[in-house]
Parts: sequence; C-alpha cells; structure tokens
Amino acid sequence: MRIKEISLDNRPRERMEKQGASVLSDAELLAVILQKGTREENVIDMSHRLISKYGVDKLSFCSLNELQEIKGIGKAKASQILALFEFNKRHTLSKQNGKPIKSAKDVYDYCSPKLVGTDKEHFMILHLDTRNRVIKDEIVSVGTLNSSLIHPREVFKSAIKESANSVILIHNHPSGVVEPSDEDIKITDVLIKSGELLSIKVLDHVIVGSEGYYSFNERRD
Repeated sequence: MRIKEISLDNRPRERMEKQGASVLSDAELLAVILQKGTREENVIDMSHRLISKYGVDKLSFCSLNELQEIKGIGKAKASQILALFEFNKRHTLSKQNGKPIKSAKDVYDYCSPKLVGTDKEHFMILHLDTRNRVIKDEIVSVGTLNSSLIHPREVFKSAIKESANSVILIHNHPSGVVEPSDEDIKITDVLIKSGELLSIKVLDHVIVGSEGYYSFNERRD
C-alpha cells in the first residue's frame, strides 16, 4: 500500500500535527524522519520492519556503511538515521553538563551514550573540579584493556594540564558483562597509587555495559 492510499487520519505526519509527537510509535516517528520509502515498500512499513528486525538499540549504534547494508536504506536514509541518533546522544549529554558527579550511576548516565554499544573497549577519564563537576572527558585508549596500553603518564597528563582535582576511570565491556577481569583490577590498583603520588585522587573506576555498570568504589564499600 502506498502512503497516498492511507487515510489522512492514519498518516504519521498528519497525526503528529493534530495530536503531537508523543502519540506516535517508534516506527511512526522513524517514518516521519525518513519521509519516503521505496517502490516496493512505503516508509511506514519500512520503519516497522527496521524497528522489528533490528530494534532501536542496534540501529542507534550502526555506522553509515552498516546502515546502507540494510535493504531499502541508501546513503541518504542512512545519513538521516545516523543524524537522528547522534542528535539524541548529544541531547542526553547536554543534560549532564554542569551537574556534579555524585555516584557511579551518575558516571554511567554520563558515559553510556558514548560507550555502550561500541565493539571495542574504550578507556575514558573524567576530570573533575573541586565540586565534582566534569571539566573534561577524554578517551585514553581504544582496544583490549591491558597494562601495557594504559600507562599512568597518559592517564594523568591531561588531568595535570586541566588542573583536575580528581578523576574517575571508566571503560566499557562490549560483551555487556561488567564484572572486572584480573587485568582490570591490576590496572585500577596501579592508577590509584599513581594518583596518590600526584595528589590527584582516583574517585572510582566504573565498568559500563549494556546491562548496567560495576563500580570498584561501591564494591569496596
């Protein structure tokens, strides 16, 4: 069925104009963004297929090339989808700016839009001021986490430059399992001791995954 054959009351854009965006389903919202389908499939059916088959989470972490491998998605539509989710990530991050980090949950909320769903481990540092507000966040390394890649010099170099009062260590587990490995524990101990020598306190090391997070500080308590 073509869009023109659907009654006006049932078309996503017309429904949004009359009732607001909140009444639309995820697929209908995506249909408004994509605007047009293909000769074989109208945009509403296409959006339902994408959401049903891939889910919002998987779509949100696809690259431009990966999106174009999906039937019916060319460069233009892939760009629209990528822009949609990137805008949402930035909106989520903007709400965190200026708020003090008070718990591991705050760390997870701040970092998960950037780290969860990636297919490699990313080691991130949050530099904090005296009120535990984020001065700067920085990705120190990408790849398998081990002590040969994570050196205290690289971790604290930027913290010294930014005059950070303290830091929080974060890395993601692409598997989703957040329990620390022996290497995670070893690196945490090394960096905490290094921070003590530099008078820059390591407040926590948080491992994030798709199902939640692990906090070394909370488990220690």
